[in-house]
Amino acid sequence: MTQAVRGAPPTLQSIQAPVRARLDQVGDELRRIVLSDFQLIEEVNQHLLFLQGKLFRPTLLLLAGDATGAEDGTTLTPAAVVELVHLATLVHDDAVDHSVLRRGLPTVNSIWTHQVAIIMGDYLYSRAISELTRLGNVEALGVLARAANEMSVGEMRQLLSYDALDFSEEDYDRLIAAKTASLMSAACEMGALAGDAGYRETMARFGHNLGMAFQIADDLLDYTGTEDVTGKPTGHDLRERKVTLPLLVALERVDDAEEALIREFFTRVDPSDEEIQAVVEIVERRGGLEYARDRAAFFADQADEALAEIPDGPAVRALRDAVSYAVDRQR
Repeated sequence: MTQAVRGAPPTLQSIQAPVRARLDQVGDELRRIVLSDFQLIEEVNQHLLFLQGKLFRPTLLLLAGDATGAEDGTTLTPAAVVELVHLATLVHDDAVDHSVLRRGLPTVNSIWTHQVAIIMGDYLYSRAISELTRLGNVEALGVLARAANEMSVGEMRQLLSYDALDFSEEDYDRLIAAKTASLMSAACEMGALAGDAGYRETMARFGHNLGMAFQIADDLLDYTGTEDVTGKPTGHDLRERKVTLPLLVALERVDDAEEALIREFFTRVDPSDEEIQAVVEIVERRGGLEYARDRAAFFADQADEALAEIPDGPAVRALRDAVSYAVDRQR
């Protein structure tokens, strides 16, 4: 497998340029949807909206709608709903992982409690469903419900991947398809539903492959990024004994001494930075990083091929740039 040759990665700002004004409106929709007269919920909402990330998934939905001829305004609420579901998964993930920071800021569970975090995740999910129901958008509701179900199953799979050095690449693919690709696929499909629904399967396929590439690239950053860039410590996944693709591949190629070191590492409750670095060096030496880069490039190429089925235009070109951004970003 040969990694695709790509130029300098586009910035997220350039990808979002065609929909920038509407992304600001999506932010207004988010605030409208989650508004509550219950003080604690409103306090957590304010924190989450401050914590709000890059709006990558709403961007995909808006661009997918534009690429398939959606009318103005029809994608704003669905885009906000997709971001709400994404926020809900992050809140739940942080609670499950006992994480204290998200993008360098305190998590809901660290400021309040794990119980508050779980309830707030449920609140965001329920508000998302209520909005699509209010719109009478049954097909979009079905797409989002399927993605939410897949993500829940994916989180269960991730729990089982802790300390699972016998985790296979097939297991990994199934995990990230549920954990990440399902919502990106749903966002793109929902965008097509607002436009020419004949492209819904194509857009769903595009989103799936983009999501697979995105997550592999994210897992690579755990080995190659730095905390000041990524917002999380390098080796965060290893510290939590999560087995991702680079390590899976390296484990198939290690010698006895290296395997023993890795297995010993996975018994550590609180591994040191030096122990993490030793595992990172083995993974790099045994080709785990190179393999993962090639695998991300494979899914990126599949996403590009799906876009080739849609008439070219500014939105399609922005989606194509999103593929490059997903695999080449540094955070």
